[in-house]
Amino acid sequence: MLDFLCIGAQKAGTSWLHAQLSAHPGVAFPLGKEGHYWDWVQAGRRPDDVAWYLRRFSDVSGKRLGDMTPAYAGLDPRYIEQIRTHFPEVRILMLLRNPVDRAWSAARMVAEFAQLADDECSDEWLLTVLRSRDCVERGDYEAIIRRWRAVFSQEQLLLLFYEDLSADPKGVLAHVSTHLRIDPAPLLNLPPERLRRRYRQGRPRRPGPVIRSVLLEQYGRRIESLGAYLGRDLSHWLAAEDGVPTSGPR
Repeated sequence: MLDFLCIGAQKAGTSWLHAQLSAHPGVAFPLGKEGHYWDWVQAGRRPDDVAWYLRRFSDVSGKRLGDMTPAYAGLDPRYIEQIRTHFPEVRILMLLRNPVDRAWSAARMVAEFAQLADDECSDEWLLTVLRSRDCVERGDYEAIIRRWRAVFSQEQLLLLFYEDLSADPKGVLAHVSTHLRIDPAPLLNLPPERLRRRYRQGRPRRPGPVIRSVLLEQYGRRIESLGAYLGRDLSHWLAAEDGVPTSGPR
């Protein structure tokens, strides 16, 4: 039985969280770090064979089974409904990172995948990536949360914040343990150097003023609206001076 999903956000610490949870003897990921079942079915990249997916989460003795795939944040409501049909009690995790920094980190990742050196990535090329539908939608956290909360109860969805992964990693893992109903001890006893490790760290580079301005315009109102929706002060996301991704895991 699938016990929990982590639906993103991309470049918001999911690799770090996966690494820590993988060290827990009571947790397993039958499909590895990213299962890509529901999003690939939605995109027509794989057959709609939910029986296959269900078999992947058949009995694994005494373990909580998870699927950690950031692309699930972009699922249409009908696929979220299908997940509820098959797994009505599933617990859901979502990590939120300043969408300005998240978008910049994602664009840098795209450049690396394209094997482009820094001097080959013009502002125009980077802005095309940053303005793409996929990139913008991945940073529209409020829309994502509303879609999932329309199907699952608020208690089933735990929101975590990227900056807390480095500021209070054990506090984050304690919250996750409570949400997933697992013994927190194996996570809280992980060595400090493991908790400080950065995963899938990209090449350092700061966005120029043009890109920084575009990103603030693109996400400014979304950040303000999200803060009001969650009842949380997110003004520090707008006050960052240089847009350098917050120090912390990936």
